[in-house]
Amino acid sequence: MKTAAWVKTGMALVLSGLLAAQAMAISESKKAAIAERIKPAGEVCVEGDSSCASGVAAAGGTAAARSGKEVYDASCMACHATGAAGAPKTGDAAVWADRLAKGKDTLYSHAINGFNGMPAKGLCMTCSDDELHAAVDYMLENSK
Repeated sequence: MKTAAWVKTGMALVLSGLLAAQAMAISESKKAAIAERIKPAGEVCVEGDSSCASGVAAAGGTAAARSGKEVYDASCMACHATGAAGAPKTGDAAVWADRLAKGKDTLYSHAINGFNGMPAKGLCMTCSDDELHAAVDYMLENSK
C-alpha cells in the first residue's frame, strides 16, 4: 500500500513538473508581446494616444513637430481643463496673467522641468521642448 501511494505521489510530481515546463516554454513572440504589455508607463504607447506615433517617429527624426493644440489635447488638457492638482485652467485670464508676469521662459521651464504638482513635461515624455513651448503658447493664447 505504501508503495502505491509513493508511486501516485511521484507520478503527480512528474506530471506537475511537465505541465510547469510546458507553461514556461513560451515562444519568443509571446515573450515579446508580454514585455510590450508590461513596460513602465513612460515607455508605453496606449492605443488612441496620438502622441505615441509622433514621439516614436520623432526619435527617428522623421516626424513633424506636433502643434500646441495637439500636445495640449493629448497631454495637458486633463489637468489644465479641470484645474486638477492646482493646475491653472486654460481660459482663466487672471491666473495666466500672474504666471506670464514671471516671463515666458519661466513658464517654458516649468513645463519642461515640472513645478509644484506638475511633473516634468506633464508626463509627455515623447514631447520635445519646442512642442511643450507650443503647448504653453496655446494655453496662453486661449486664456486672454
